[in-house]
Amino acid sequence: MEKNLFENARDAVNRFTQRRGGKHDATSQNDMEAAKQAIQSAYSQCSQEEKQQLQQFEQEVETHHNNLR
Repeated sequence: MEKNLFENARDAVNRFTQRRGGKHDATSQNDMEAAKQAIQSAYSQCSQEEKQQLQQFEQEVETHHNNLR
């Protein structure tokens, strides 16, 4: 079964936030951009409850990004 856009966004956020190493390299930058794009794509086809979760995902990405600096 094909994953929906919400699941893709969740997976992309998980890939970015699970990254270890503490340095902000090109790979983590790419993962962050992929997560942001996946979140934006998911907004178009999700329920109100999922939209709230997507907002939380956005917050997680920003928090993780700031912690890498």
